[in-house]
Amino acid sequence: MRKYLYKAGLILAVVLIVLSVVFDPLYPVDAFLTDHIYSRLNGTDKRIVVIGIDEETLKEYGNFTLWSREKLAELLDKLYADEENAPEVVGLDFILSDHYDETADKALVDAVCGRDVVIGTNIVYRGAVETDAKGGKYYNKEHIADVEMPYAELNEAAVSGFTNASIARDGYVRYAVNTLAIPEELKEKAGDTQDSFALAIYKLYAEKTGTDIVIPKTNGKGQFQFIYSGETGEFSEVSLAAVMSDKVPASAFKDAIVLVGAYAPGFQDSYQPACDRGRTMYGVEIHANIIQAYLRGKTMVNADGFPVAVVVALIVVAFIILMKKRNLPLIITLSLIIAALYAFVGRTLSGKGIYISLVYLFLALFLSDIYFVLEKYLLERIRRRHTLDVFKKYVSPQVVDDLSRTGDFELHLGGEKRDVAVLFVDIRGFTPLSEMLQPEQVVEILNEYLKHVTDCVLRHNGTLDKFIGDAAMAVFNAPFDLEDYIYEAVGAAWDISRGSEEIEQKLKERFGKSVRFGVGVNCGPAIVGNIGCDFRMDYTAIGDTVNTAARLESNAKAGQVLISADVRAALGDRIEAESVGEIPLKGKSNKIEVFSVTEYKSREENKG
Repeated sequence: MRKYLYKAGLILAVVLIVLSVVFDPLYPVDAFLTDHIYSRLNGTDKRIVVIGIDEETLKEYGNFTLWSREKLAELLDKLYADEENAPEVVGLDFILSDHYDETADKALVDAVCGRDVVIGTNIVYRGAVETDAKGGKYYNKEHIADVEMPYAELNEAAVSGFTNASIARDGYVRYAVNTLAIPEELKEKAGDTQDSFALAIYKLYAEKTGTDIVIPKTNGKGQFQFIYSGETGEFSEVSLAAVMSDKVPASAFKDAIVLVGAYAPGFQDSYQPACDRGRTMYGVEIHANIIQAYLRGKTMVNADGFPVAVVVALIVVAFIILMKKRNLPLIITLSLIIAALYAFVGRTLSGKGIYISLVYLFLALFLSDIYFVLEKYLLERIRRRHTLDVFKKYVSPQVVDDLSRTGDFELHLGGEKRDVAVLFVDIRGFTPLSEMLQPEQVVEILNEYLKHVTDCVLRHNGTLDKFIGDAAMAVFNAPFDLEDYIYEAVGAAWDISRGSEEIEQKLKERFGKSVRFGVGVNCGPAIVGNIGCDFRMDYTAIGDTVNTAARLESNAKAGQVLISADVRAALGDRIEAESVGEIPLKGKSNKIEVFSVTEYKSREENKG
C-alpha cells in the first residue's frame, strides 16, 4: 500500500507542478523572488536626465494645472538655444490634449517644431464585449475606448507615445508594452498603432545616434519585462525651476535624453516599482528605466511554461527518488544546492532575455523536504513505538520507560554476540496434570504460573524471551547492558523456585492438584537479536549457552535450581550451592559439573 501511495504522490506532484507553472497561481510570490534575484541595479545611464516639476518648482511657479504652456515652450527654447550643446531627444511626460490659450499653445508648437520632442498620450481602457476570430463573444477588460492625443497642432509638430504604466497583478510595475494596435474607430484620431512613450523616445535617439533599433520580444499580451537599472531617485534629477533660473546651464543636457515630468506627490503620478518595494517611483523615472532597458537590452520575455514545468517536474521527481533512503542533512543540503543552481540558471537566462519562474521549484523542493522530514520523523516515531511495544512484552516497565526517554535502542534484523545469562523454567509433570483437568483449568494454572515467572524475571531486570508451552525462557544482559546480570539471573530463578510454594498451595486448594517448577541457569556468549522476517520478529538468544541452560532445566527436579560451574564460579560466596556431580547433557559429548542452589543471598546480606 505504501508503495502505491508513494507512486501516486509522485504522479500528483508532477501534475500539480505542471499546472502551477503553466497557470502561475503563485505569481505574486514568484515575482517577489525574481524581482530580487534577477535584479541588476548596476547604475543608471548618465545619458538619461530627468527635469522634475518638483516641490521647489511648484513653490516657484504655483499649481501646474494653472501654468501657461509658454513655460514648457521656454524650457525647450533654453535646452535647444545652443544646437551644439542641445539634447538628443526631449520627452514631455504630460497629456496636453486640449487648447487653453491660443498664444501659449502656439508658442509650445513653435518650440517643438524642428526638434526631436516626444509628447505623452493616454490610452483610455474600458471593458467591452468583443468578437474573437472565430466569431465567439468575450469580455475584454482592456478594450481601448479612447486615446487622449495632444491637441492637433502639437500632435503634428511632435512625436507622441502613450504614457500608461503596465501594472502587474500584484500591483508592481515590471512590464512594459512596445506598441498597441488602435481600434478601427479611433485610427483616424490616433493612427493604426501607438508606440509607448519610452519606445518613441528610444527610436528617435537611436535614429539620431545611428544605432540599431532592437525591439524586445513580447508575451501573448504584447508585454515584455524590463529590468530596472536603479532604485527610486537614482536617475539624475534636476529641478525645472533650477533650469529656468539658469542655476543649471542648458549645456548640462548635451546629447542627453531629457525627460520632463512630475516629481512631486501632488501629481498622483507615482507607482510601486518592482525593484524598490515599499517605496514609490514617479512615472517619469519609470519611463527612464524602460528607456535604459531598451538601450542596454535589459528586457525579458517569459519562457514557454510547459517545457519549464516539465523540467521542474523532472528535477523534483529525480530528487525525491534519489533522496528517498538518504539522511535528512544530505536531503536538505542537496535541495538548497539545487535551488541555488536553479536560481543561478534563471538569473543567467534573464541576462539573455528569458524569464523563468523560480517559486515552483523552490516550493516543490521545500515540500519534498517537509515530506522527508515528516516521513522519517513519523516512521521513526512509529518504529520506536513498535519497538517499545515489543519490548514491553519481555522487559521490565522501568527499562521501557528509560528507553522512551532516551530513545537509546535499535530494532533490526540480525543480531550481536554478547555475554548473557540464560534462564529456563518448566512445570514438572504438567502433561499428565493437564490431561486430568478441564481446558479452562489448564489455562488458568498456566496463566498463574507464567505471571509468577514474568514478575520474577522483570523484577530482576531480565528480558522475557518467550513462552514455550509450559516452559519459559529469559535472558539477562540483553538487549541492554545489565550490571551483575549473572547474579540477577540466579535471583530470578531463586524467586521463581521459592514462589512456587505459594502457587502450589493455592492451586492445590482450588483444583486439588499441585505444581512445582524446575529451573536451569547458565552463562556465557550467545548470539542475540531479532530473528525472523521484516513483518514478524522475535527477540531471542541462540547458541551453546542457551542449549546448556535448557538442558540444566530439563535435569532439574521439582523445586530445584540447577546452575552451571561457570555460574557458580562467577558468584562465589554470594550464593550457596552444592554439587550434584557431573551429568550428561543431550547433544554434548562431555559431561559438565552442575550445582544446585541451596541459598541465594540478597545484596544486603552480601554486604553484611
